[in-house]
Amino acid sequence: MDMRKPLIVANWKLNNTIPEALKFAAVFTADLKAAGNVDVVIAAPFTSLYSLSVALAETDFQLAAQNIFWEDSGAFTGEVSGPLLKDVGCTYVIIGHSERRQLFGETNETVHLRIQAALKHELIPIVCVGETLEEREANRTWEVVESQLREGLGSIDPGATDGFAIAYEPVWAIGTGRTATPEQAEEVHGLIRKHLNAAYGGDAREKTRILYGGSVKPSNSRELLTKPNIDGALVGGASLNTAHFAAIVRSAH
Repeated sequence: MDMRKPLIVANWKLNNTIPEALKFAAVFTADLKAAGNVDVVIAAPFTSLYSLSVALAETDFQLAAQNIFWEDSGAFTGEVSGPLLKDVGCTYVIIGHSERRQLFGETNETVHLRIQAALKHELIPIVCVGETLEEREANRTWEVVESQLREGLGSIDPGATDGFAIAYEPVWAIGTGRTATPEQAEEVHGLIRKHLNAAYGGDAREKTRILYGGSVKPSNSRELLTKPNIDGALVGGASLNTAHFAAIVRSAH
């Protein structure tokens, strides 16, 4: 797999029953036919993952979980582990999304534990970082993002970062209709790539895909995706509409 091949991820969040997910898959695959030179991933609720893995088995499209726990099994009511995610057909897992950090107490430390669990079970992490509006207005964007990268990735073996994805999602742009300008997004993506180069060497810098997330839609996706350090998108609301999501995928070609 080409590590800098565009990666477009649909983050459905807490949406879509199994019938709704299967209808989406049927319409979307009929519309798009094949992913082409783009890796397309659907991060569905846990309840829909197995049904989608069966429906998408003969396609290029892949699945992601929206979270992972750091233990494989045990008395952890309500959690889901790497072996269970592999069992239902996941290839990727989203880790540290801002909603997990803000609403459910995720920290850089727990993000690190989840990344380790994903790597242990050969799941590709999509690690989310980003600043709040207050932090941006205080000119702390890079301070916050760098801390999330440094503490979240921690002591991970540089060789294990092959295939990683980092999703920069300014919190103030998620679900608000506001989007970082392509220039604002590119600036932070460039700093993330420099950090990866310093921490893990040139291979990680070139192989790690950095996605933009935050009110991505068909009207702005092409302009964002043509920036040299933006390798794809983590798409929220627009990914619930088959036509809109297909248009975003096409804009990455």
